[in-house]
Amino acid sequence: MGDTRRRLLDGAIETVRSQGISAVSARTIAATAGVNQALVFYHFDSVDNLLAQACLVSTEERVERFRERFAEVDSFSGLLALGARLHEEESEAGNVTVLAQMLAGAQRDPKVAEATAAAVGLWVSEIEHVLRRLLAGSPLDGLLDPAALARTVAATFVGLELFEPVAPTGSTLAELAKLVEVVDELGPLARRVVRAKLRNTVKKERA
Repeated sequence: MGDTRRRLLDGAIETVRSQGISAVSARTIAATAGVNQALVFYHFDSVDNLLAQACLVSTEERVERFRERFAEVDSFSGLLALGARLHEEESEAGNVTVLAQMLAGAQRDPKVAEATAAAVGLWVSEIEHVLRRLLAGSPLDGLLDPAALARTVAATFVGLELFEPVAPTGSTLAELAKLVEVVDELGPLARRVVRAKLRNTVKKERA
């Protein structure tokens, strides 16, 4: 990636982080990046295109930094602990603020909305891979939808502050971790009984 394009991508994210989505313009991004504002349009055609690409590129890089740690998770409690660390690191880096601002911008701009959804989807995909691995062979295997569960717990991991006051999702995974760990400690017969009961409950709710 060329140095100027990289500086513009980084400048776009830093502008959103420090000044908010409402202050974003070719001029403010260029000033942050230390380049001529005409280069915004030369490289990206529009400010919205630059914002969209900056959101995706920065998220891809952050997800990649966590990928090895996701791969090492071997329990639901471990996933919860990693989520807490991820949230802390993303908050300290100002990325929670960036995401909240991008969500605000998504309300008025379809291109920003599409890019923000894709960026969140990168986190959801990583979490879903872990959940599928943890659920495989567990008493809850086949009873929970990993994709739906991943979308639910991703709010805590990525740090969607807008969710936390009204729907704190950290407790969702915490309670699930407790349930799985308790059931795993039961004997084979007891596990089969619990699994059968859970399956019947799920069938009734879906009917």
